[in-house]
Amino acid sequence: MSTIPDRTPVIVGVGQVVDRIEAGDYRALSAADLAAAAAEAALADSGAAALVRPQLRVVGAVRTFEDSGAAPSPFGKPDKFPLAVARRLGVTPDHAILGKVGGDTPVSMVMELGDRILAGETEAAIAFGAEAISTTRHLSGRGETRDWAEHDEGTIDDRGLGYEGMLSAIAARHGVRGAPIAYALLENARRARLGLSREDYAREMGRLFAPFTQVAAANPWSCSASAPMTAEQIATPGERNRIVADPYTLKLVARDQVNQGAAVLLMAAGAARAAGIPEDRWIFVHGAALAVERELLDRPALDRYPAADAAIASAFASAGKTAADMATFDFYSCFPIPVFTAAIEGLGLSGDDPRGLTVTGGLPYFGGAGNNYSMHAIASMAERLRREAGSFGFVGANGGFQSKYGAMVLSGEPRAWPGCEKESIQARLDAVPKPAITAQAQGTGTIGTYTVVHTKGVPTHAIAIGALADGTRFIANPADAATLARMAETDPLGARVTLTAGEKANTFVFAE
Repeated sequence: MSTIPDRTPVIVGVGQVVDRIEAGDYRALSAADLAAAAAEAALADSGAAALVRPQLRVVGAVRTFEDSGAAPSPFGKPDKFPLAVARRLGVTPDHAILGKVGGDTPVSMVMELGDRILAGETEAAIAFGAEAISTTRHLSGRGETRDWAEHDEGTIDDRGLGYEGMLSAIAARHGVRGAPIAYALLENARRARLGLSREDYAREMGRLFAPFTQVAAANPWSCSASAPMTAEQIATPGERNRIVADPYTLKLVARDQVNQGAAVLLMAAGAARAAGIPEDRWIFVHGAALAVERELLDRPALDRYPAADAAIASAFASAGKTAADMATFDFYSCFPIPVFTAAIEGLGLSGDDPRGLTVTGGLPYFGGAGNNYSMHAIASMAERLRREAGSFGFVGANGGFQSKYGAMVLSGEPRAWPGCEKESIQARLDAVPKPAITAQAQGTGTIGTYTVVHTKGVPTHAIAIGALADGTRFIANPADAATLARMAETDPLGARVTLTAGEKANTFVFAE
């Protein structure tokens, strides 16, 4: 590998931390503390922390749920999260980045830091992120308080929330506001295409995720020490596995109450050599791509994920590899549908593929560490590839509501920096015509997908998306309690409904 050009970015260190409430060494760390601990672990993993630390001129932080407006902390937060972490590391960076919302951010951040190394901006850069939502709720429940508010001088490159284009105003008016609701609509659209009953599809979701629970149970960085589960345990509703939003039980949903952090350290190959980092510990990016999906109602098919398909195909093409060449995979698994669309249907893999579809255990079981989950996947993948010299691994990172996808092929085999493909992919996706949508739905239509949302096990509201007689897409809510009850009790897929346009939202009743 001595022939690798000096400016080639390589991953030289990875780190993960977990702060389990039930553990004897529980420390009640803040998100900034966890991110710094993960970054310190990545520096230590390089074997040359003292030499690398002064060369860190660029740092990149994955946006926390607090900074995303999704989980405000009663304890306050750093006003400049990347600088708060850098201060803990004893680093004063020239450039500190706070990424946008989205589970694709770890892939995009690692690739951007690599680009900056390639361009000569820095010899070393580190990407990190963390969540401490579990500790926040635990301490609040005990009546305890903390002061996690911090101020740092200096400026950061804050990329903003990045929620634009994820959900339209009409979708939000009808109640499509949270991830379980949006994904449930996509999931039931797939069930409709497959023609499966509620019971059969539940079993399919359980079978997909059962192997994930086995990986999570053996992973020391999992958010809790949980035991493996069977498909039936995952998919069957019960007192401790309530329905959240049809078709999801609680055990099919990403677990955001976690205390986890992860970091990835990159260096220029020449600087890594000078620091004495053994080349057999270097991990190279062989292909990477990012793609953005349309707002949910603007998608031609709600049961498909063309942005994921395009990003994955581009990353494999750049690497000159196929899925058959991979030793293992990690597919973002906040819910079953992103795994079904990207892995099972997109790549033709099987849920029981002996290589596995996750190296962490997945978001519902390992932990849905906010926007930072796939940093754990990259770190875990790097560790595995070091143990299996010459092998290749794939990381697929999903963001929003199947809104964005980052794909990455990694290996210890040398490779010139491939960059991250975006523009050509996006141009092809954007060229596909949008479906016709009506904001004022009137007349008779057919339900194409739906979800019934439950609160503490009781159906509270529902959403249906379908087509009018002329093919125009509509979105609507049940007009009354009887219609809501019928949606919960009987499968409404394919049912004919009578729609009434309202000032703010459309409503429907079943057509007899």
